[in-house]
Amino acid sequence: MADPEPVPVPAQVREKRGCPEDEDKEIPSKKLRVEKDSKNGGPPHPDEEEEPEGGASDGEEQGETFADMMKHGLTELDVGILKYVSDHEGFSGILKERYSDFVVHEINKQGKIVHLDDLSIPAEAEEVPEVEEQPKDYDVLTEEQKKQLGELQLFKNKETEVSIEVVDDTKEKRTLVHKAIKTQFPGLETKTEEKEGRKFIVAYHAAGKKALAAPRKHFWPKKRGSFCHFALYKENKDTMDAINVLSKFLRLRPNMFSYMGTKDKRAITVQEIAVLKITAERLGHLNKCLMNLKLGNFCYKNHPLKLGELQGNHFTIVIRNISGTDEQVQQALTSLKQTGFINYYGMQRFGTTAVPTQQVGRAILRNDWKEVVDLILKPRPGAEKEFLVRCREEWAKTQDPEAALKKLPNKRCVEGQLLRGLSMYGKKDIVTAFGLIPRNNRLMYIHSYQSVVWNTMVSRRIEAFGLKAVEGDLMLKGTAAHVLSAEEAESHSIHDIVMPLPGFDVIYPTHHVGKGYRELLTADGLDIDNMRHKVKDYSLAGAYRRVLIRPSDVSWEVIQYDDPKISLVHSDFEKLENKPAPVFNTEGKYRALRMEFSLPPSTYATMAIREVLKLDTSIKKQTQLNTTWFN
Repeated sequence: MADPEPVPVPAQVREKRGCPEDEDKEIPSKKLRVEKDSKNGGPPHPDEEEEPEGGASDGEEQGETFADMMKHGLTELDVGILKYVSDHEGFSGILKERYSDFVVHEINKQGKIVHLDDLSIPAEAEEVPEVEEQPKDYDVLTEEQKKQLGELQLFKNKETEVSIEVVDDTKEKRTLVHKAIKTQFPGLETKTEEKEGRKFIVAYHAAGKKALAAPRKHFWPKKRGSFCHFALYKENKDTMDAINVLSKFLRLRPNMFSYMGTKDKRAITVQEIAVLKITAERLGHLNKCLMNLKLGNFCYKNHPLKLGELQGNHFTIVIRNISGTDEQVQQALTSLKQTGFINYYGMQRFGTTAVPTQQVGRAILRNDWKEVVDLILKPRPGAEKEFLVRCREEWAKTQDPEAALKKLPNKRCVEGQLLRGLSMYGKKDIVTAFGLIPRNNRLMYIHSYQSVVWNTMVSRRIEAFGLKAVEGDLMLKGTAAHVLSAEEAESHSIHDIVMPLPGFDVIYPTHHVGKGYRELLTADGLDIDNMRHKVKDYSLAGAYRRVLIRPSDVSWEVIQYDDPKISLVHSDFEKLENKPAPVFNTEGKYRALRMEFSLPPSTYATMAIREVLKLDTSIKKQTQLNTTWFN
């Protein structure tokens, strides 16, 4: 998945480095100064969701500066983000100088903020199966052997295996040794070998260093819930990356895990995860080895988690080195608390390359499959990895999918999957070839198109009628939309108003702005009265989205500090390790704004920050006025 912003400086590593293959290579940070003028920008922050990009790369410098490469990117103007709610004066600051400046805690469906504050194993996880009473001589391993096996399990010794000689060689004795090793040291496999007439039990890692906790048929008490729920604390890693790491360690399919929403990569986040019939003990064991991940708050329940079940997310955000006066900060945050912000789809929804994702979505909806292929594969200016540049050049020159595919070291990117489809099914069956791209990635393109239409129409709505409900607006009654009469509009506020994402199952506002939907879609070659597609996946039902969002639990403080490298947020993990909270000076060299608020699902904290600072959140704008990059 491509990433929509420069990679910040990794936080100080706090976990043991036991498993080098699963560590991500970090890229040094490039921090940006955000100017106060609304024409200037700061780095976008994926909040509730992180969108795949049209291009598979996350940008790599090849002789050009990052600013030169990003000058072809999008601005907020390009995706319909135009208006602000309040008229306060904006001010400058540094966003995400450290990824620990952006902390997200999930709010579960009971309304409780999810924290990692307990690493203990619940009592029922240690229940001993009554049906498998162990023989008295079950513990057949010596202390020295246990030490060697423990080091092997955690990759602490240089050997790839441990050999244990079976002196009293009977089948029963060998079985006991095999069982003792596999039970006491999950992740190790055993085999019997004969050397010079002597029998040895050899312990080894079955699948190398990625199989720390190999799954076995564990006894599972009937009274215990089938799903182990736990809090996942992660740093600088997105949710699916974290799930994939856990899957490799536990040797499970990723779909054995369930969660309520994906979380931002460049942040510290805490969310609830559930996994089927894996004990808390095994999960807790992984804490010895995981990088930038911690698991805790274990409990057993009878149900998995479902996407969208969460009530929202609680954000703690630090904006460093602010220029605003205390009065400006007070005015901006009071407006955010009382009025809120326009519920725009954030910049990360639309990609970072010169070919925006909504253009691909529009081509899909128009059934113009040749253009779909062209938009995804054609050469483009801007931030691209060298192998993608070569792949695109080969495609432009030869139109040969197999030749272009050979230029890609990683065939799993969107371009690679499309080229593989074209080599299998040919250019006469592009629909099937395009289907090799994972469904969520394909749908991302058309959702991106819906999002830019929604942003554009909401900007027109605010321009035309301001922040009041008017006749012809829509509001929800249950799940159905209702058109307001003039009389009804008098008794409702802008916070009640919704606007539709285009589709076959929605109605549109009846005032002139609502009629603009038809004009916009007609200009894009689409029929608003026929949003069903020949391919069912691409038929748009539409949906309704609130125009304004008013965050809850809003609080803020201006803090002063001298050291730009210190963390200004006390994380859950730091609290668990009894590390002291950051101490602030009354008179520091720098000033920072630390704010907290809660948002419902599928809303963008980026847009709340934009409202406070009055800034353009596009990477293009933030690089135009920043020629100095800090390391």
